[in-house]
This record gives sequence, structure tokens and C-alpha cells, in this order.
Amino acid sequence: MSEQLKVKTMEAFLAEGKQPEILFWVGSAGSYDDRAKKISRAFVRLLNKAEVDFAVLGPEESSTGDVAKRAGNEFLFQMQAMMNIELLNGYEIKRIVTCDPHSFNTIKNEYPSLGGTYEVLHHTQYLKELIDAGRLSLTGNEYKGKRVTFHDPCYLGRANNVYEAPRNVLAKTNANLVEMKRNKQTALCCGAGGAQMFKEPEKGDMDINVLRTKDALETNPDIIATGCPYCNTMMTDGIKAHEKEDSVTVLDVAELLANSL
Repeated sequence: MSEQLKVKTMEAFLAEGKQPEILFWVGSAGSYDDRAKKISRAFVRLLNKAEVDFAVLGPEESSTGDVAKRAGNEFLFQMQAMMNIELLNGYEIKRIVTCDPHSFNTIKNEYPSLGGTYEVLHHTQYLKELIDAGRLSLTGNEYKGKRVTFHDPCYLGRANNVYEAPRNVLAKTNANLVEMKRNKQTALCCGAGGAQMFKEPEKGDMDINVLRTKDALETNPDIIATGCPYCNTMMTDGIKAHEKEDSVTVLDVAELLANSL
């Protein structure tokens, strides 16, 4: 990327005796998966543009333990969670923003009982906050008139009732938002949740991601937008299964916004 992204670690803030506005929790996918790294970069571009004083944990960040918990290893989950909580509390973190609904759900709902209580926001909620406060304005018309359908991630939508923020910020791109028949409370999972991402699917007529992509394709979209790196992978694979990769693109909400700056 030509522009230089500004990213400071919590360690650097501590050395300066300062606190960031937010901690950006990058998450495992956003840190290691090549496709998801692009989502992390797009979000950082938006934070830089809005001049947000944010920090990341860098090499100190470790897995939230979501996958271990969903796969039934409660012991490993608690070990991973306690390590993170100790670190976050040591840094006196108050607000956490993440692009990963799995991290969002785990830190928001499952860390408090282990002693880690923070204000946790999904990146679409935080982007809405920045736009509403006038700190981030979108001037590009990259997506004007394009048909965009939003796929609700399970851990953002049904698990946490966050439906409007992603749609509100997508509307700022001037795209033509079209809803799938199954949306919001009735949305179908992409097939990656509950640690399913890391195993082969059970036998059946059709993989869940292929079925969910079929829902999306029925809206005749130019773009399938999502707010989760795992959904992004599943929907992208679904597009390939339907042989539509030439005509339909899968993008995270942050990428659509970053391209509209």
C-alpha cells in the first residue's frame, strides 16, 4: 500500500504515559489470514483518516479463546482469557474495538465473569460513531448505484442484536442496499461459527456457505458485504462454488468505507 499506515502499540503509549482513545483488537484472522489482513488495514486507514488516537497490542495480543470454547475446551478457553484479561487490566484498557464478531462477543460477554470488563464495540458501531461525530466523512462515489447486500454475522446479529450499525454506515457509501430474504433475526449462518471454520462439514445436500451465498446471489448483487473475516472467507468460497467470482465481490464494511474516502 502506497500510504504509510500509522499504528502504535500499547507499549509505546505506556512509555509516553498516555492512554489511547481505543484499543484495536486485531484478532487471529485479522493478524494472520492474508485476506483478513486487508480488512485490518482498511480499518486502520479509516482510523488514521479520522485522526483516532488508537493502539494495538501487537505481539502481546493472543487468541481470545473463542474457538477453544466453542469446540468444548473450557479449560483452554479460561487459560487464554485470563492471560488476555491480566494484560488488558494491566494497561487499564477501557474501550476495545474489533473487526471480528467472535472476539467482540467473547470479550464483551464472556470476559466479565473472569474479571475483564470493558466497553466493547464492533468496528461498524465505532465507524458509525466517527461518522456521526463528523470525524469521518466519505466523499468518494465508488459504490454509487452498486447493488450491495449485507450478510449478518451470527455473533454480531443474533447473538448481540447489532443490525443497524453496519447498514447505517453502508448507506453512507451511496450504494443501493438490497436485503436477502433471510436477514437480521432470520439470517442464516455462513457456516464458520462455533469452530466449524476449522473442520470439514458433515455430510449433507449442500454446504452452509454455498446455501448462504445462494441467498445473497438471489438479490442480484454486485457486492456481498459482511462484517466478519470468517464470513468473508465462507462467502468468497461460496462465490467460487457458484462460479460467480467474475461478477460478484465479497468485501468487509470497512473496505467499502475505506474505498469511499
